[in-house]
Amino acid sequence: MMAADSMEIDDALYSRQRYVLGDTAMQKMAQSHVFLSGIGGLGVEIAKNIILAGVKALTVHDTKHCTKWDLGINFFIHEDDVTNQRNRAEATLHHIAELNPYVHVAASTVPLDETTDLSFLKQYQCVILTEVSLLLQKKINDFCHAQQPPIKFISADVYGVCSRLFCDFGDEFEVLDTTGEEPKEIFISNITQYTFGLENRYKFGAISEQNNEFVVSPYSFSIGDTSEMEPYLHGGIAVQVKTPKMFYFERLEKQITNPLCLVADFSKPETPLQLHVAMLALNHFQENFGRGPNIGCLQDAEEMLKIAMSISETLENKPQVNGDVVKWLSRTAQGFLPPLAAAVGGVASQEVLKAVTGKFSPLQQWLYIDVLDIVTPLEKVGSEEFLPRGDRYDALRACIGDSLCQKLHNLNVFLVGCGAIGCEMLKNFALLGVGTGQDKGLVTITDPDLIEKSNLNRQFLFRPHHIQKPKSYTAAEATLNINPSVKIDSDINKVCPATENTYSDEFYTKQDVIVTALDNVEARRYIDSRCVANLRPLIDSGTMGTKGHTEVIVPHLTESYNSHFESSFSHKPSLFNKFWQTYPTAEEVLQRIKSGESLEGCFHVIKTLSRRPRSWTQCVELARVKFEKYFSHKALQLLHSFPLDTRLKDGSLFWQSPKRPPFPVKFEFNDPLHYGFIVSAAKLFATVYCVPFTEKDLSEETILSIISAVKVPEFRPSNKVVQTDESARKPDHIPVSSEDERNAIFQLEKSILSNEALEADLQMKPISFEKDDDSNGHIDFITAASNLRAKMYNIEAADRFKTKRIAGKIIPAIATATAAVSGLVALELIKVVGGYPADAYKNCFLNLAIPIMVFTETAEVRRTEIRNGISFTIWDRWTIHGKEDFTLLDFINAVREKYGIEPTMVVQGVKMLYVPVMPGHIKRLKFTMQKLVKPSPDKKYVDLTVSFAPETDGEEDLPGPPVRYYFVQEDN
Repeated sequence: MMAADSMEIDDALYSRQRYVLGDTAMQKMAQSHVFLSGIGGLGVEIAKNIILAGVKALTVHDTKHCTKWDLGINFFIHEDDVTNQRNRAEATLHHIAELNPYVHVAASTVPLDETTDLSFLKQYQCVILTEVSLLLQKKINDFCHAQQPPIKFISADVYGVCSRLFCDFGDEFEVLDTTGEEPKEIFISNITQYTFGLENRYKFGAISEQNNEFVVSPYSFSIGDTSEMEPYLHGGIAVQVKTPKMFYFERLEKQITNPLCLVADFSKPETPLQLHVAMLALNHFQENFGRGPNIGCLQDAEEMLKIAMSISETLENKPQVNGDVVKWLSRTAQGFLPPLAAAVGGVASQEVLKAVTGKFSPLQQWLYIDVLDIVTPLEKVGSEEFLPRGDRYDALRACIGDSLCQKLHNLNVFLVGCGAIGCEMLKNFALLGVGTGQDKGLVTITDPDLIEKSNLNRQFLFRPHHIQKPKSYTAAEATLNINPSVKIDSDINKVCPATENTYSDEFYTKQDVIVTALDNVEARRYIDSRCVANLRPLIDSGTMGTKGHTEVIVPHLTESYNSHFESSFSHKPSLFNKFWQTYPTAEEVLQRIKSGESLEGCFHVIKTLSRRPRSWTQCVELARVKFEKYFSHKALQLLHSFPLDTRLKDGSLFWQSPKRPPFPVKFEFNDPLHYGFIVSAAKLFATVYCVPFTEKDLSEETILSIISAVKVPEFRPSNKVVQTDESARKPDHIPVSSEDERNAIFQLEKSILSNEALEADLQMKPISFEKDDDSNGHIDFITAASNLRAKMYNIEAADRFKTKRIAGKIIPAIATATAAVSGLVALELIKVVGGYPADAYKNCFLNLAIPIMVFTETAEVRRTEIRNGISFTIWDRWTIHGKEDFTLLDFINAVREKYGIEPTMVVQGVKMLYVPVMPGHIKRLKFTMQKLVKPSPDKKYVDLTVSFAPETDGEEDLPGPPVRYYFVQEDN
């Protein structure tokens, strides 16, 4: 158990959380008493999270009675609570208490107002206020701040589409571990005998957290006078020692006039102050009129705007008032968005844990999160849409209108995974009324796992008596307890190729959106591919410790989950290995090709084999050549095809907004970005091609020596059609040119004769992208490559967090991050259901430990030009309907007639159905598609890849979109 007297920690329950917080913080938390006022939609989220975390005692305070309204915002209030008009704290007490038997939970229903004697708060280490007036917040904050030691104070509010979080942990607050990252341990390669110095040739950048005067360079630091010591031999180890950091806080009264805000969306740095003014105006409106602004009332909005203008003048920075922010806050303030409360509640709960443990960096001191991008498109919707109708969705309706509510009710959603995020998502679905339509709407869930005790620490729909029961069935039952109207279909299947009969194309096309709650990249990539193939929106998310991410993928608007990184360092090596497992020796492959046999994927494999780097030097050389190709030659080619003075037919300049001319990047060894690309790319090439390297190989001296000797190919302009859209996607499958096909046999013969096609040469090591391991260089490579491309186009470089949005292999961790991430996902779900434009969607990376939240726009879908105005994106799919005797020639002619361009190559997966230069392939034109593809009896179609002849001989064939070939004519 975990109690104050024994300090034993129930590892079976808390194992995942111990990994995040550590035992010292867990023990401090087990001695803490917390007071929470307001058990509405936001308060219940905070209560849930901190009880799951394991504080010693929580008092929940509330003076309000349950209403129909509460059914749509508090997942622990039920119909009988409303009927019997129970106090909200008393109604939820049992439900929140059973979340964790180690936490003592009490309810308080006494009034808390201006006349209350606050001395009772002295028994608590942390006080949290929700749904409390600003005047009372100030009074309680002053009391808490004045205590010795100070009582940690947190206030949080959600009004409509805006939210606010404030922290005050006293004049001084000591944090023992600001990040929670593991201390680094390194080997000492050398100690110099100098008056002042230790030289360590292993990078140890984090040492700068200790004492900067001892840091000599990223690779070395000093330990003092070593001149009189014996020469260093070997085996020394240095361990990072984390030192405490002091944080300083101001009272609420002072912070109101000069707020210190965390900026979550760097594209709108002015927004926090605008929200600060707007929400202060709301508080003053409430004080002046004894009520909040009425739903959709323009007169109240005008009054709030006047108050905001007045308040702005009293603040130190006199921030500009944003009329739209004030208007939408006024229109929706009576309402409540449960997903926004989940997101803010997750962040606020983590601040509570920081307050009682001293673990992680506290919020200083305000966080504002808004979802104005949800309501902005509703500008012209009549105010009657937002008015209450006497059901459990009135709070939601006041924010998003009845039409969007109905779309949520009629939604068909497929939730993959019922773990920590899955449970939170089902709670959000229930509060939003997803899948409750009378004639439409269904929530389908699946998870093959059984419930374990360690799940109970985060997966809040489960209880001890559920252990060893299926997650999906149990989660479905718990969801119906929150909202009995949800129609839910639960399975225990794994979503993978083996279950495609169950989760078929027909199944996917019936879904309006797919939501993943998974813990691994492979499953994400598979489901992403199914969503792309069936043109379904996908919202992905994941957590690791206090970190989390969300990503929105919308057909025809955004890029998909799968990245170029995976293609280069994972997908291609996997195909390479699969090929050589099928055909064990190069000699056998050569003999089969010469005899006219077509081997699936043989050309790409041979090309990879012939160009394979075989030493660290060749890996560095390859990286240097790639640098020149991607960041210099491509720019020069574009400028060759379209000089800066190029004009269009109407006389306007070709290079004008939004098109930016590229500028070739000249390689500079001393530029950290250039050097970083070379090193990270070389490391990845070495890993993929099984080339060993040492620390000495990574030294600047070695890299410089290699690069200095590289013969970089000169730029030779090409006359081929150039892709002018810098955001165009490079297709995952690059078609093979006729010239390259003729070289295949020659290349393989050369490799065999050079003894470069031995068993060891026929293996590669695929790399799975892992975002949270900084030592692997994955993030370094992606950051360097993307920022070099940005530099080439004079675009502002992306920060490192933007490259971390794709989840790695997720380790289940802590309820706070899970709740925050699921809330953000549900907010994006509303936008998907509403059919919002691309710029409305936001991806997010957060780390509640630091804390940081970074919202970014989704990556716009890239369009690839073929020629003559014909283009495609990853979401485009051409379709051809055949019949039983349809030949390959019929197929090629059908593509030409329908889409205006004739394919010169047809590929099925890695199997080449038709490549004219391959022996025997011309004869295949007369074969039926049934004979070539050999579909299973129940298969209605096959997805093929086609490519087209280049305009200039010798160039690579032009890529095309997937072509879905149906074996029978479309039904009329």
